[in-house]
Amino acid sequence: MKPSVESSCTSEFNKLKRVILCEPTYMSIEGKINETQKKFKDDEFHLDTAIKQHENLVNTLQKQGIEVISLPPEKNFTEQVFTRDIGFTLGEMVFVAEMAQGARKGEENVLIDWLKREGVPYYNLTGNVIEGGDVMIHGKKIFVGLSSRTNQQAIDNLQSRLQEYKVYTVPIDEKYLHLDCVFNIISETEALYFPKAFTEKEIQLLAEHFTLIEVNEREQFTMGTNVLSLGDKKVLSLPVNKELNDQLRKRDFDVIEVDISEIIKSGGSFRCCTLPILRES
Repeated sequence: MKPSVESSCTSEFNKLKRVILCEPTYMSIEGKINETQKKFKDDEFHLDTAIKQHENLVNTLQKQGIEVISLPPEKNFTEQVFTRDIGFTLGEMVFVAEMAQGARKGEENVLIDWLKREGVPYYNLTGNVIEGGDVMIHGKKIFVGLSSRTNQQAIDNLQSRLQEYKVYTVPIDEKYLHLDCVFNIISETEALYFPKAFTEKEIQLLAEHFTLIEVNEREQFTMGTNVLSLGDKKVLSLPVNKELNDQLRKRDFDVIEVDISEIIKSGGSFRCCTLPILRES
């Protein structure tokens, strides 16, 4: 039976057609799990503002012709807004993550319910922890962050199941949580990165595949690397990350500035808040 919802992704930057989000209805900040959360530890979190900013994000995506699918928020999942972590789409298959943090375990079941209902093919990556924020797709290459949320056993398991792909392990300093907090592929040849999150070995590996665009330390704290590519060299980025946005515009990117500054207090930005289901090949 043909699925009612088409799924296909082969990159991080081809034209985005369909994406999964979740409104931050029950969002709260209960711990300091990465450097961005630590930066904002003394700032009060305003839920009403976060909800309004998320609505604006959804409207912006829809104005770009992108179909937005909203998962139902559940009261016991305070970080459910970060839908990227619960899975990733590779080819026509949605891989459902094995969540590392106890507070987030169970979020993947909300995604599975939707996938089943729509008949979308999926594979449940159970047994070893891996989260979508650590997975970057680039054609037949997959870069996976070795982090506090993704272990080497899960990466090895992914490689064994995807013989036609080359899976690269990219260790990061664990205080930065996920690979997409410090590295992000934005075109066929370009990627954003924050050098201090890596050793020289990892930087050399990434530089073999991409022209690396450095995000400075101040803008890394405001999730500069965590832009969302919409295709046709359009990216969503925070207005506060002025130096990065200037760099991107000089490289002929169309930077669409959207303020989700309240949401990033919990340590994630545009890429973290979006789970692409369909991109043009």
